[in-house]
Amino acid sequence: MTIGKIIDGKAFAATLRDTVGEGVAGFVEATGRKPGLAVVLVGEDPASSVYVRSKGKMTVAAGMESFEFKRPDSIGEEDLLDLIEELNHDERVDGILVQLPLPGHIDEAAVIGAIDPAKDVDGFHVVNSGKLATGQEALVPCTPLGCIMLLKDELGDLSGLEAVVVGRSNIVGKPMAALLLAESCTVTIAHSRTRDLASVVHRADIVVAAVGRAEMVKGEWIKPGATVIDVGINRVADTEDGKSRIVGDVATAEALAHVRAITPVPGGVGPMTIAVLLRNTLVAAHARAGLAKPAGL
Repeated sequence: MTIGKIIDGKAFAATLRDTVGEGVAGFVEATGRKPGLAVVLVGEDPASSVYVRSKGKMTVAAGMESFEFKRPDSIGEEDLLDLIEELNHDERVDGILVQLPLPGHIDEAAVIGAIDPAKDVDGFHVVNSGKLATGQEALVPCTPLGCIMLLKDELGDLSGLEAVVVGRSNIVGKPMAALLLAESCTVTIAHSRTRDLASVVHRADIVVAAVGRAEMVKGEWIKPGATVIDVGINRVADTEDGKSRIVGDVATAEALAHVRAITPVPGGVGPMTIAVLLRNTLVAAHARAGLAKPAGL
């Protein structure tokens, strides 16, 4: 039995961060300042706090300025919008990221909509979403852009391939489909309510699983020789020792007998997200300074 290749997202992300670091050095030489990323964290969610710390460390490691703004979860929406407005006008800041989710009393759409689209390094603003959907240059959400980078590195030209995206979120599913369309794939967006999901997935040369259900996509669903990108991060109980473990949306152990290549969870798409965030910040900095996008990005 042939076993599919495990795609090393960690290694690719490390290479991308090195490329970003070289681009940062060039930007500093050209402008006399470092690109700046501002991250806003509301509340004390442990997972978000860890993620923000990791972002800050990698931002500094890439040679950029890292600005962190921590606010209590009791902050009012108007006060948060005032902070966003300050950052929009702060010349040191090229990228603004508001860590989600926000407390229930704050309208996430209003906060995302308040960010200057030129500084929207998460790519969630409707202006960037609209530009992506209509094939224009845009800041693209980090996770789907990282997925496209991994796919092109593995497969080269994606033109003409049949792709199925399982999941329809604004953060991954929809922008992923738009990126695949831009690469001239034939794209189907499927989801938890798709009828006969197994047969839809089985058509695909490329499967991107981003539905948020542990091991929902079974190995036998995968067309032999397909490439699978597993975006899911699900914590499940391990029956043997009672501890929890992280699994994706694809039953990887089953899928390995069918796929050409697959991203593992963890260690696949996850490391790409922060690396692409740094890439987006550098691209935004160049655009704001009137400079061409750096080579290789």
